[in-house]
Amino acid sequence: MSNAGARTVRAKRGAAASRDLLDLLFYALSDRTRRQLLSQLAVGPAKVTDLARPFRVSLPAISKHLRVLERARLVSRVIDGRVHRLSLVGAPLEQVEVWLDPFRSYWEASLSRLRRDLKEHPPHRSDALRPARPNPGPETR
Repeated sequence: MSNAGARTVRAKRGAAASRDLLDLLFYALSDRTRRQLLSQLAVGPAKVTDLARPFRVSLPAISKHLRVLERARLVSRVIDGRVHRLSLVGAPLEQVEVWLDPFRSYWEASLSRLRRDLKEHPPHRSDALRPARPNPGPETR
């Protein structure tokens, strides 16, 4: 295989790995409990038992959530005897930000158009405060 061919294969593998990591990241972020665990870790490193305290689920359930976060590379773990201390790893979130960037420009443009339209055609205050008319149903006699 030529050098150019090898580079192409490596580039394809890199792109696939990047997509796989993005899938893992979105899966990890899709759960409210995992997002709350990340918020706790954003304050600083913590032991598993301390992370589990605010939740009404078992310690094994929290451990499963933490393993999902570790697979997505959002959390690192240091083990000292029986104590597991976890820390937030923010670098993978940059890939989420890169993926979201085109959508950000879409929403910024949409909001700019809305602002412009509202300036050009401001709603009448009396219209905004007027209660909606009830939908008349079929007449009964």
